[in-house]
Amino acid sequence: MNVQLGLFADEPQPPIPPPVQPAEVSARITRLASSLPKSLRMGTSSWSFPGWDGMVYDRRVSQATLARHGLTAYGAHPLFRTVGLDRTYYRSIGAEDYRAYADMVSDDFRFLVKADRLLTSPLSPESPSGGRANPYFLDAQYAVEHVLGPIAEGLGEKAGPVLFQFSPIPPNLVGGRDAFIDRLNTFLEALPAGLLYAIELRTPAFLTERYVQMLGDTGATHCYNVHPAMVSLARQLSLVSPFHQPALVMRWMLHSGLEYNAAKDRYAPFDQIVDEDSMSRERIATAVIDALIAEREAFVIANNKAEGSAPHSILRLAEHITSWSSSSPEGEANAS
Repeated sequence: MNVQLGLFADEPQPPIPPPVQPAEVSARITRLASSLPKSLRMGTSSWSFPGWDGMVYDRRVSQATLARHGLTAYGAHPLFRTVGLDRTYYRSIGAEDYRAYADMVSDDFRFLVKADRLLTSPLSPESPSGGRANPYFLDAQYAVEHVLGPIAEGLGEKAGPVLFQFSPIPPNLVGGRDAFIDRLNTFLEALPAGLLYAIELRTPAFLTERYVQMLGDTGATHCYNVHPAMVSLARQLSLVSPFHQPALVMRWMLHSGLEYNAAKDRYAPFDQIVDEDSMSRERIATAVIDALIAEREAFVIANNKAEGSAPHSILRLAEHITSWSSSSPEGEANAS
């Protein structure tokens, strides 16, 4: 292929435009975003979805292109001030990778980072049979060297919650629920200060008063999650009060009655609400309002598999929260 060069070697060349730009958003959405409290950060669990063209991106490009170049456009959307980094759950990344992400967004943006699953699985996730013990389970030294150090160095002030997601664990595999909570307590106490640590459980037996006390002792926060493997959001909120957490961390993940792959097939290309979950939206909004009244920072992440389209879920949630904020003295105070 012939490439036409300038007449002179040092002639400046026009910049190459990025392969994707932010979608044009309506004035209504811009006004809605500006009316939300600054201590509330909402976003999605990832950003690489071609079906979001017209909502988040100005055109449809491949998932691979969005994975490399889409974050800047995503971060320009006025409703999105956080995002989940999911790839870090499957393998730790270095400070330089985090720094590259940080350079793509504004100073006001924050990342919710999923910690390496080696820290949260008692059995080796890389074992073909799944039956080999994992030597890095709740290993604080591994966490500091391979997870927390690179996050702090690479993201700096743009680091939001560090999420430890514990997939369903048979309690007898870890010596029972009290033994698990004690070990989690020891792990959290050994971690350095300066980052917000969030614990997401998907084993209902671990959600006990002892767990709640452990959170208070270590300064960690519970990650409320809407997921069929966990007890209802209402039950989580009744046992772990948002008023007593250092920050609200909420993940709206998977619609009731669906498995992940079934939801993915049902909802793709994730461009519209398919199964509205107004009850979860109401409870999430109430939890956010409680956190704002308590002058806590709030992080809310929505997944496409919650209702069919994470951007639409966030939009409807924002409308719900704003309707309360605009009519409440507490909401007006938090919005300032």
